[in-house]
Amino acid sequence: MEFGFTTAAYVVAAVLFILSLGGLSGQESAKRAVWYGIAGMALAVCATLIGPGAGLWLLSIVLIALGGVIGYQLATKVQMTQMPELVAAMHSLVGLAAVFVGFIAHFEMVRVAGMIAQGADLSELGTFAALIAKKTTVELNILRVELFLGIFIGAVTFTGSVIAYGKLAGKVDTAATKLPGGHMLNAAAAGVSLLALIWYFNTGGFFPLFLMTLAALFIGYHLIMGIGGADMPVVVSMLNSYSGWAAAAIGFSLGNDLLIVVGALVGSSGAILSYIMCKAMNRSFVSVILGGFGGPAGEQMAVEGEQVAIDADGVATALNEADSVIIIPGYGMAVAQAQQAVSELVRKLRARGKNVRFAIHPVAGRLPGHMNVLLAEAKVPYDIVLEMDEINDDFPDTDVAIVIGSNDIVNPAAQDDPNSPIAGMPVLECWKAKQVFVSKRGQGTGYSGIENPLFFKENTRMFYGDAKASLDALLPKID
Repeated sequence: MEFGFTTAAYVVAAVLFILSLGGLSGQESAKRAVWYGIAGMALAVCATLIGPGAGLWLLSIVLIALGGVIGYQLATKVQMTQMPELVAAMHSLVGLAAVFVGFIAHFEMVRVAGMIAQGADLSELGTFAALIAKKTTVELNILRVELFLGIFIGAVTFTGSVIAYGKLAGKVDTAATKLPGGHMLNAAAAGVSLLALIWYFNTGGFFPLFLMTLAALFIGYHLIMGIGGADMPVVVSMLNSYSGWAAAAIGFSLGNDLLIVVGALVGSSGAILSYIMCKAMNRSFVSVILGGFGGPAGEQMAVEGEQVAIDADGVATALNEADSVIIIPGYGMAVAQAQQAVSELVRKLRARGKNVRFAIHPVAGRLPGHMNVLLAEAKVPYDIVLEMDEINDDFPDTDVAIVIGSNDIVNPAAQDDPNSPIAGMPVLECWKAKQVFVSKRGQGTGYSGIENPLFFKENTRMFYGDAKASLDALLPKID
C-alpha cells in the first residue's frame, strides 16, 4: 500500500515538474510554472518521508527545516546580480550529494555482501540494503557501474561548480588558465577514471572508487579553470546539465524513479540550452568545454581612434529628437541595479509616441535569461522585449541605440577580426544605428577582457558613469 501511494505521488510530482519546465519557456507563464515546481517538490518530499524506508523522522525534519531556513535567507538577500554564482553554488551541492550517495551505496553493498557470506539474519536490513540483498550478480555489477558514474559526474560537477562560482563572484581569475600539459592532463585523468572503472567492476574494492573520485575532482577543477569569462553563461548551463545527470545516476543507484525522471529533465534541458547558447555564440560545444581547444589564434586587430564622451544633456537631446530607440541591456545594468530607471526612461519615451524596444542577446549577462528577468521585474512590457534574431535587421532604420553595460554581445570584432576570441559569434549590430550611446563605468575592457571597436566608432558616444546614476541624471531632461 505504501509503495503504491509513493509511486502514485511520484508520478503526479513528475507531471508537475514537466509542467513547470514547460511553463518556464514563456515570461507570462513563468510565475505559474514556479508554483508547479514548488508543489511537485513538496509532494515528492512528503511521499518520500512517509513511504517505504521511512525513518529517522526527527533528523529528517531538522535537516529539512535547516535547509529551508538557509534557502529563505539566500532567496531574500541575494541580489539578481549574484544569481549566476548562486546557481553555480547550488549545482556544486547536487554534485556533492551524488558523491556521498554513491559512496554510501558502495558501503551498503560491501556490508550486505559480508552479512550474506557470514549467513547473518537479513530480516532487519533497511529498505535499500534489502533491495541489494535480493539482487543477482549481474544486477550488482550494473549497480556498481551506476554508482561509479554517479560519483564521477557528481565529483566533476562539484569542483567545476565551485570554480565557476569563484569566477562569477570575482574570487577566481576569470581568464582561461591551464596547468602545464593543458588538455593532456584532462585526458590522462579521464584515462585513469576509465581504468578505475574496469578495476572496480572486477574487484568491487574501495580504492579504485577513491582513485576515480580524485581524478574526477581534478577534471572538474581544471576543465572550468581553462574556460574564460566570455563563456561562463554556457558553463553555468552545462553544469546545470551535469547536476541533472548526477541526480539521474543517484536515482538509478537508489531505485528511485522520480530522481531518474527529474534528473533526466534537468540534464537534457541543460544540454539543449547549452547547445542553443553555443549556437548563438557560433561556438562548438566541445571547444567551449575544452577551454577554447581548436579556437582562433594569432594577434588581434589593433583598434584605432579614441573614445568620445558625452554628457546627459547630449544624450537627452538625441533622445528627444529621435523617433525610434533600441535599448541593449547587459550585465552592467544588473550590477548598477538600473532596471527601474531604464523602465522609467522607456515609459517617458513611449508616452511621447516614440518606438522603443529592447534587443536581448541569448548570452547577455552571466546567466541565460538574466536580462529578461530583470526587465520583467521592472515591469517592462513583454511585447517590446525582442530576441536578437527578431530585431537585428532593424538597426539601420533606428535613430538611437543605447547600450547599457554590454561588451561582447555588441562587439563588431566578432565579424571583422578572425583572431578575436569571439570571432564568428552573432552579435547585435547596434553600430548600424544613426547614433549609439554606451553607458559604461570607464574605459576598461570588462569581464571578458576583450577590446570593443564599437566604442571608437564615429557614431558612438560614451556615456560614462554608473548606469543608474547616469540614467537618473538623464530622466529629468526627457521632455
